[in-house]
Amino acid sequence: MLERIQKSIDFIRTITKSTPKICIILGSGLSSLKDYISIDEIIRYSEIPYFPISTVKGHKGELVFGNISGTEVVLMNGRFHYYEGYSMQEITFPIRVVKQLGAEYLFLSNAAGGMNSAYSIGDIMFIEDHINLMGDNPLIGHNIDELGPRFVDMLEPYDRELIKDAINIAQEKSIKYHKGVYVAVPGPCFETPAEYRYLAKMGADAVGMSTVPENIVAIHSGMKCFATSIITDLGFEGHFHPISHKEVLQVANKSANKINEIIIEMIKKM
Repeated sequence: MLERIQKSIDFIRTITKSTPKICIILGSGLSSLKDYISIDEIIRYSEIPYFPISTVKGHKGELVFGNISGTEVVLMNGRFHYYEGYSMQEITFPIRVVKQLGAEYLFLSNAAGGMNSAYSIGDIMFIEDHINLMGDNPLIGHNIDELGPRFVDMLEPYDRELIKDAINIAQEKSIKYHKGVYVAVPGPCFETPAEYRYLAKMGADAVGMSTVPENIVAIHSGMKCFATSIITDLGFEGHFHPISHKEVLQVANKSANKINEIIIEMIKKM
C-alpha cells in the first residue's frame, strides 16, 4: 500500500506541486463545482498509477487541482463504488493519496434517497452520522501504522464545527436544509419499499451507495470531514415510485448549486 501511494504521488508531482488543503469528492451529477474554481491542473484517473477508473455515468474520473478564494483544493470529479467490483481499499485509495499530498479536510457530496417524511426532492441534508450496512470496511486487514491507528474512534465522523458553519451559511442564503443520518448500502439496486421502511426504523434519514468508506479512511488518516446529500428520490409511504439513475442525475444537476454555494462560502471562511 505505501509503495503504491508513493508511486501515485510521484506521478502527480511530475505534473503539479500543489499541496491542497481540502479534497472535495463530487458525487453523482454534482460535477458543476469545477466551474467555480481557478483550475491549475487536471489529471485523468486513468493516467495515475494504481488509481481505479470511474465506470458510472455522472462520474467523469479526474483530479482537478486549483484554488477557491486562495485556498488550494483538489476535486475528485467522480468517485468509485463498491458495486463496481472494486475492493474497499481500492475505493478509498485516492483518500490515502490526497492525504499524503497535504489534504487536511475531506468534503463529500452524494445523491441519496430520502426516508424522512419531512424531506422533499431537491432538498439538501448535512450528514451528522452514518450507519454502515455495506457489509465491509476499508480498515479490515493488516493495519499500516504510518497511515493511522489500528482502532479508530468514530464518535464524531463528521466535524461538528464544519456542520455549524454550513448551517449558518444555509440560513444566510435561505437554503432549505436538514441534518440527518446517512445509511450506506452496497447497491447497485435501489431499495425495495420494505427496505426503505426497515432503514427508516433503524434511524436513517437518507440512503446511498457511497461516502461511508471514504469517511472511515479519512478519519483513520486524521482528516476532518464534512458531507452533504442531495435528496434525489423519496422512500416513504405515499411516495414509492420507480426511479432510475437518469432521474437521480437530473435532480442532482438541478440542485447542485445549493451545495456549491455552501461549500464555496465554507472555504472562504476557513
